[in-house]
Amino acid sequence: MEIPIPPEGTAERWAYDYVTSEELEHKLAPPPVPAGWEEDAPARRIERPGRPSTLEIAKRAHKSPGPDAIRDPARRAQLVHTFLHHELQAAELMAWALLAFPEAPRAFKKGLLQIAGDEIRHMAMYARYMEGLGHAFGEFPVRDWFWERVPRSKSPAHFAAVMGMGLEGGNLDHTARFAGRFRAIGDEEGARIQEVVCAEEVPHVRFGVHWFRRFTEGLDFEAWRAHLPEPLSPMVMRGSPLNREDRIRAGFPEEFLQELDKWAPR
Repeated sequence: MEIPIPPEGTAERWAYDYVTSEELEHKLAPPPVPAGWEEDAPARRIERPGRPSTLEIAKRAHKSPGPDAIRDPARRAQLVHTFLHHELQAAELMAWALLAFPEAPRAFKKGLLQIAGDEIRHMAMYARYMEGLGHAFGEFPVRDWFWERVPRSKSPAHFAAVMGMGLEGGNLDHTARFAGRFRAIGDEEGARIQEVVCAEEVPHVRFGVHWFRRFTEGLDFEAWRAHLPEPLSPMVMRGSPLNREDRIRAGFPEEFLQELDKWAPR
C-alpha cells in the first residue's frame, strides 16, 4: 500500500516538499514551516532527494584544494560550493528524519526543523560569498555522500549518532581548520563565515549529544560507534586537529574525545 503524501499545513508536508523538491529556489529559500502536525503519521523513508537538472551529481568526490591552492578564487569557490552542498544535504536529512521517525518525541522533531533552518541560512551565506567570487551554486559537480549513508539509520538514536554527533561534530573540526586557512591567505570574509558556521554548529552537536544520551541512557564511545551505520567509522567523524574547545562546549566528555582521537581501524 502506497503511503500518502503528508497533508497540507503540516510540518510533515513542509519536510516532504523540501526533500523532494527539484527547484533550487525552494532548497535555498523554502516557505515558513507550518504550525500544524500530522496525526498518527506513518513512517516515510525517502530514498533520495529531489535535485535540479542543472546540478551535476558526481560518483566520486573531487579532492579538496590545499592551503595554497585556495589562493585561486575559482578553487576557493569550488571548495565553498562543496560546503554549501554539505549544508543542503544536512537540511534535507533533518527533514528526512522527521518523516522517517514519526514516533520520536515532538521536541526532537521540532529541534530537527530548527537545525534545518540554520543549515538553510548557512547555504545563503555561502551562496552570497560565492557570488562575490563570480560563481554560483550548480557550477561545480557535487556528491550526495551524506545521502548515500545517513538514511541507513535505523532509529532516532542512530540518526543522532551519525548526523549530530558524527558529521556535525566533525564539522566543528573542519570549520575551525578552514577559518585558519582562509585567514592565512587574507580572506577575512571567508574566515568569518567559517567561524559563524562553527559557532552555530555547536548547538546542533549539543542537540545530537543530548538526544543520543536520552535515547541510549548514556554517552559511551563504543555505544556511539555501534550506532554508526556501516560502513561509517569514527575516522570520518573527526577532523585534524580535533576542535576540543567547541566539542566540549557541545557536550562531549573529555574521555569520549580521547577515544575519538586515538581510534583507528583494526
